Amino acid sequence: MMEGMKINILEIFQLLSLFSFRRSIQIAAISMAFSYASSALKGAAFHVEIEGQGQAVLMVPGLACSGEVWRDTVETLSKSYQCHVFTLPGFADQPAVQHDGSFVDFVKEELLTYIEENGLKSPLMIGHSLGGFIGLSIASETASPLSGLVVVDSLPFLPAMMNPSATEESMKSMAKGIVVQSQSMQPEQYRQMLATMITAPERIDEALFWSSKSDGATVSEAMVDLYTTDLRDDIANIDIPVLVMGAWVAYKAYGSTRESTMAIYNVQYAALPNYELKMTDIGKHFIMWDDPEFFLNETENFFGQL
Repeated sequence: MMEGMKINILEIFQLLSLFSFRRSIQIAAISMAFSYASSALKGAAFHVEIEGQGQAVLMVPGLACSGEVWRDTVETLSKSYQCHVFTLPGFADQPAVQHDGSFVDFVKEELLTYIEENGLKSPLMIGHSLGGFIGLSIASETASPLSGLVVVDSLPFLPAMMNPSATEESMKSMAKGIVVQSQSMQPEQYRQMLATMITAPERIDEALFWSSKSDGATVSEAMVDLYTTDLRDDIANIDIPVLVMGAWVAYKAYGSTRESTMAIYNVQYAALPNYELKMTDIGKHFIMWDDPEFFLNETENFFGQL
């Protein structure tokens, strides 16, 4: 049983890993209906668009994704909240930015500066994948400005899914190897892999398009950060409520069950003082696309309790 679980976790780890790397895939441009009121707020390192009034909600997408991944979510949340929708530097045709230190730390500091300079009081945050990881890092900071955090299918230390004894140091060489492996993928392999994370074909096309418009060096750097940064101890410092959403059905063929996946999440988040774990039964990695009713209901209920 344990051996079977090890194989299952390895498959999940590889799929999540490979998803986020840029490939030069030639597909037709996709017309997007995603128009927000233009923003005069500061934030030069990333693109941000705003819609709605009320308490601010920072919405941060995953690796190689545009803020447009949130467009359906914004249609609902903007009725009650002011949605700040980010596209990170180097992703989805947003220019890459030279910076010191790691990409994750750079984006974290830029988001904290954005909150401060624009006078956002007790903002909420929703982060998918890499965005959720960055949210955990921000919330772990002393005197974090956030008042609530929704983490969408992300973990404090991704490599521990495969190997519970993994460390930041031990992952350095493996992370570089995954970068090399991803760069050898053929377009059809990449599409097939995305199909394990996204259900609708047209959504897969959107993710492919954003990836083809992303800066490969930036995406690779961000992914290496994910593999070599362990937040499992840091999250003990989080003093705000956190909602964690997970997905499992895409890995059912590898032996995953709802219960086994929840157990993995609960082990990773064991040090977090105040969190809820909710698991979709139909959505894949892009929960907000695959199971929007579940995603919006859980998010609005969580925000409403804060």
